[in-house]
Amino acid sequence: MNWYIEVLKKYAVFEGRARRKEYWMFALVNVVIAIVLAIVDAVLGTQIPSVVYALAVLLPGLGVSVRRLHDTGRTGWWLLIGIIPLVGAIVLLIFTVSEGTKGQNEYGADPKEGEYSPAHS
Repeated sequence: MNWYIEVLKKYAVFEGRARRKEYWMFALVNVVIAIVLAIVDAVLGTQIPSVVYALAVLLPGLGVSVRRLHDTGRTGWWLLIGIIPLVGAIVLLIFTVSEGTKGQNEYGADPKEGEYSPAHS
């Protein structure tokens, strides 16, 4: 859960790099929350909880996605490839599961150096 909270703390940070773990833990928690909210929506007969949550995590999600792309040595503008149906999603999936560049790159220091882990703080 700490990985998720760390992303929320950096909700509007589009600089730097994000490890795969940070990105995918945020995605996993979002999926779990989305499932719970879908059940709540069905019980309440409205989609308001899901819409409010989606809007709340939009900016943090964009931020961690840009930082994840930075970790692979790519500009955040690559997110726009997601507009292309299916192909864009596949390309982004490949980018986000790829290992980041080792050592410093043009977007900052390697987030694995020092092995900081919010889960242990």
